[in-house]
Amino acid sequence: MNHRERAMAILHYEAYDRLPVVHFGYWNETLLRWAREGHITQEEARTWGDGNPADKAISTKLGFDFNWYNCFHPHTTLRPPIEHKVIREFPDGSKHVQTGDGSIILQMPDAGSIPSEIDHLLKDRCSWEENFKPRLEFCVERVTQARVFTGSAWLSFDGPGLEYLRRGEWDTPLGLFCGSLYGVIRNWLGVVGASYLQVDDEPLFDEIIDTVGNLCFEVTRTVLERGARFDFAHFWEDICFKSGPLIHPEVFRAKVGPHYRRIAELVGKHGIDIVSLDCDGKIDALIPVWLENGVNTMFPIEVGTWRASIAPWRKQYGRRLRGVGGVDKKIFARDAAAVDAEIERLKPLVDQGGFIPCIDHRIAPDAQWDTVRYYCDRMHAVFG
Repeated sequence: MNHRERAMAILHYEAYDRLPVVHFGYWNETLLRWAREGHITQEEARTWGDGNPADKAISTKLGFDFNWYNCFHPHTTLRPPIEHKVIREFPDGSKHVQTGDGSIILQMPDAGSIPSEIDHLLKDRCSWEENFKPRLEFCVERVTQARVFTGSAWLSFDGPGLEYLRRGEWDTPLGLFCGSLYGVIRNWLGVVGASYLQVDDEPLFDEIIDTVGNLCFEVTRTVLERGARFDFAHFWEDICFKSGPLIHPEVFRAKVGPHYRRIAELVGKHGIDIVSLDCDGKIDALIPVWLENGVNTMFPIEVGTWRASIAPWRKQYGRRLRGVGGVDKKIFARDAAAVDAEIERLKPLVDQGGFIPCIDHRIAPDAQWDTVRYYCDRMHAVFG
């Protein structure tokens, strides 16, 4: 079996020969430190990207089989992006910067964490119709101008890239990115702005959600009707924090759920029955909404301070729920004993099927190279 066959067998509760050992990429700071320590080259650190040649080289050196996050990305959001510009500069070197999604952030010198949000361009119907709605119109170029990465080269979708996707001969799982149905909206409005808008101007809130949902549907439909093949469909949200969702589950169910269902039914008609969702944070309250609307695979199951695990979800929802993730990335800042304990915790979850352990987010700058290598060696030994 190749890694694609193994992964798909696991997610379909079928027999497989061994568990693939997978990861979800790295912080840039992590790679730069490893390059300074001599574990990887400066070129690998500088050029790394999900699934590209540098990623494969680093994976091989560490002992990973592959990076799970490997998708074809047609354009499902603002096109063109909002103008990126510096609004204000301060004596300490920090800046207020307007980003491509219309957020105004505080950019600190040499900071690697998520920046603070100062303001948002999207506030009301006027700013929506002037700056955002025109950038969310469907056009076929959102698909045809996207590029397909084969693992060694970038190909245009409207040329050899489509032929590559039609053949379906890759040996690691490949997903179709179907967009974000609420996460990008939360980015545009901010948590506070989104919370107020659904009360102050519910028709506008609904229009924004429906515009995004319809665009994602049309882009996905266009890709699939060209005959492209994929192993799974994938969404991104990141709409939860350590205590729960950033939107009320019932609001999410009523307003966003139908768009999930429509897209899940569409990909199902094209033979894709694994539909995955990337959401950090404590997602428990939103899982029922995703499951009832066709999303059946949770990723990356961030362990966090709330100790997320697929175990209670499997007990509640049974085998219709799958998962990729759930490996606590913080073990890599510790030692071999922490790695051994984490693998022991994972054993019964792997035995239940439908679950592929994966680092629960990008490998952080405090990760020790030798500890990550030890993890890979032990995973191969235990689950090989």
